[in-house]
Amino acid sequence: MKKCLLILVALSLILMFNACGKKAAKVAPVQEPVVEKVEEPTTQVERPVLSEEEIYQQKSLEELNKDQILKRINFDFDKYTVREDMKAIIQANANWLLKFASVEVLIEGHCDERGTIEYNIALGEKRAEAAKNYLVSLGMKAAKIKIISYGKNKQLVQGEDEDSYFQNRRAEFVITKK
Repeated sequence: MKKCLLILVALSLILMFNACGKKAAKVAPVQEPVVEKVEEPTTQVERPVLSEEEIYQQKSLEELNKDQILKRINFDFDKYTVREDMKAIIQANANWLLKFASVEVLIEGHCDERGTIEYNIALGEKRAEAAKNYLVSLGMKAAKIKIISYGKNKQLVQGEDEDSYFQNRRAEFVITKK
């Protein structure tokens, strides 16, 4: 029995020392290494600047017309003579058309919603013809220009005010062949 008592005392002492000896170990914070952001030199791949000729060659007729390379002109009420402030636009259109000699163009004549269908068809044709004649006077070949009148059938904007009417009284330049 002495032996059992001795073993019991020894176990008690071991357990007591183990329980008392456990202190919270201090854990030193782990310091992450300081990493500096180093920007690597990037080599910019410079895209070549395309010339107007290269851009023209790459685009379809639809894209050229969507980009409105050729600008529209507007007319005064019940008139078909080219306005002074529109001559610079036709000049810019002519410069572009002369640069690309193979281009053919359709000039669409349009009117505002006032007036009869017949009257506006005739007026739209006169507007398209006036724009064509001005282009020809600037050196464009007449054979490369066709005209059509839509009268009041294709309104650009809806509205019954002078600004809407003005925007609808126009000639549109549509590229039909490259």
